[in-house]
Order: sequence, then structure tokens, then C-alpha cells
Amino acid sequence: MDLKPVPVPAARLGEGPRWDDGTGTLLWVDIPAGLVHRLDPADDALESIDVGRPVGVALPRASGGLALAVRDGFAVHEGGRLEVVAPVTAAEPPGNRMNDGACDRAGRFFAGTKAEDDTPGAGSLYRLDTDRSCARVLAGVTISNGIAWSPDERLLYYVDTATDQVDVFDYDPASGEMANRRRFAGLPQPDGITVDAAGHVWVALWGGASVVRLRPDGSTDLTVPVPAANVTSCALGGPDLDVLYVTTAWDGSGGGELWRCPTPYTGLPANPYRDLLRP
Repeated sequence: MDLKPVPVPAARLGEGPRWDDGTGTLLWVDIPAGLVHRLDPADDALESIDVGRPVGVALPRASGGLALAVRDGFAVHEGGRLEVVAPVTAAEPPGNRMNDGACDRAGRFFAGTKAEDDTPGAGSLYRLDTDRSCARVLAGVTISNGIAWSPDERLLYYVDTATDQVDVFDYDPASGEMANRRRFAGLPQPDGITVDAAGHVWVALWGGASVVRLRPDGSTDLTVPVPAANVTSCALGGPDLDVLYVTTAWDGSGGGELWRCPTPYTGLPANPYRDLLRP
């Protein structure tokens, strides 16, 4: 698979590509710039939204607008207005911020935190329910990163980058509860992840200049070279969900581009946040 750069401005820290099936567009963020980008692949038209603070991930919101993990916590954005609906980092060590996240099929929003200086164990993973109540579901995290589910949602895959592995939990899609954490695959500095329709797990490797596709047993199926050292995340999108999009970060001499290529694989669109309340 031959990745090509998408003609959009480079990011300092591109992250969190998510295919918004409702609008037929790709969402991703530039974390420190506080920018949410939306790409229409039909003509590569780009819309950028400045949310005024660092933003770890942007997701569709079923009732309109976007759901975000911003520096301070979970937020919604609609009509140019940002509302933090569940502050998180005020109760954490100073210097922590929200990072990557995703929603399950029921619309629960999971996202985690990290210290800006990567202090070991300073972060946590949180779940924002559809009634906007928020619970910490995992503590002692260093760099909370990729979250994704198996197609039947019986498994939740999770990355704490500092552990050099992808973990898997048993997941109850009715309650949103996680249990029985265990190692799924060992990889150097895993970052963002996605799961395709066949149940294979795609993992971006920070510092590894590649994305790997893992079989459901955790073994490596293929490796996709990326023309950037710091690969942050990946998603399958496009009208047929068969285009691989890859985000990267500036490494001091290059990086930050958004890359893409057609594949023989089919992905899954991003689940929207289904909050029951509106601003």
C-alpha cells in the first residue's frame, strides 16, 4: 500500500482520525493548536475549527455538532459554542490533559489523560455516559491513547503507550463495563488504533514510521510503512470505508502530514456520542 499525502496543512501533533459516516467526512485534530479539521474527500475541501484549547479527539455527536476531549475534560461543540460538560483534569495532577478517545455503539464516550511531561502513572481513563455523568474506569495510566472495540463489542482494545503493548478487556456493551485486562500484543510505542470489519486491529507506532495490522489473535498480518517517524493514529474511511488515513506529528525535521491510500480492507465508521441533553 502506497501512502500519498493529503493536500492539507501539516499539524504539529495530528491525531485521532475518525470517519463521520453521517457527513461523509474525515475528522482529525491538531492537539496543541486546538484545531479540529474536517476533510471532504470528494474534493479535498477542508474546514478547520479553532476550539481555543488543546483537543485530544473530535467525534460526531448524534444530536448535532461535535463531541470533544479537550484539555480540561469532555466537551460538546455546536454553532461555534464550546461547552465543557464533564471537567476531568481539575481533579488530576497539575499539567495533565485529555488525549485520545472513542465512543462505543451505545454512544458512551471513553477518553483518557496524560501528563504533558509523561509522568508515569499520572493519567486515567474515563467514561462519559449518555446522561453526561462521568466515571473514572482505569487509573495509573501514563499515556492514555487508542481505544477501539471488536465488531461485536465483546472486546475493548486499549493502549497505554508507555507499556509497549496493546491490551484487551472483556466488554459488556449493555453496561459499558470493562473486565479481565490482559496483553493482546507487544509493540514498541503503540499509539492510536482502529478495528476493521474483519476484527483486525490496526496500530500506529510512534517513532516506528509504520502502521501494523494485527490479526484477532494478536499476530502481525501486515506492516504499512509511513513516510514520517511519529505515526499517531489511523482510520479506514471514505464512501466505501476502504481508504486508510494516517495522522502523524512533527519530529523536529519533518512529519505532521495526513496520509492516505486505498486498501482491500473495510473499516467501521466512528460511533457518535449520543448525549441525551442538549445545550
